[in-house]
Amino acid sequence: MDYARLRKIADEPSEYAQHLEGAWTVEIGVGGPVMMMMSPVNRHERIAGRVRDHINWQIGSTHPGWIAETGPEVEDPGVGRLRRPDVVVCEEEALDSDRDSLAPHEVLACVEVVSQSNPSNYYVDKMADYPAMGISLYMIIDPRNGTITVHDDPYHGKYQNSEPFIFGDTVPLGAWISDTSAFRRYGRGDA
Repeated sequence: MDYARLRKIADEPSEYAQHLEGAWTVEIGVGGPVMMMMSPVNRHERIAGRVRDHINWQIGSTHPGWIAETGPEVEDPGVGRLRRPDVVVCEEEALDSDRDSLAPHEVLACVEVVSQSNPSNYYVDKMADYPAMGISLYMIIDPRNGTITVHDDPYHGKYQNSEPFIFGDTVPLGAWISDTSAFRRYGRGDA
């Protein structure tokens, strides 16, 4: 099925979801459109916010005109993917457009905080989708076990490099550093 048709299919439940309770989103992966309810726990949201803040404290000196944000979608009709990362590092100017999503060339990095209910979405699906879209950096933060993995150097739809970390490490993501000492695992108050 061509991407224009997939996008039309995805838009129908998106419009319906606007009238539902909670925050819903539709993503398009290799298997087609998937409607997801986004009701992450507070810990998930706080980790994403900390990463966004860490990057934004540094980005002005490394990449003027770029910003880390939560919320924007990244869409690549050429490979048939639409994703909503927890944190996206993108051209600030691109956020001022009337478009519904960002193009991959406007994105330097995507960060995902693994949910308790669907970990394969991050380790399998998005691990395939982000390099296929040419996203240079992909960080997976997993509060289930306190691990972090930074992937880079996409080539032929796969990341060539991966570097593992644990909560408490100072983690490089491209030109930026995240202090993860305040990150907490699900169900635990300690690191």
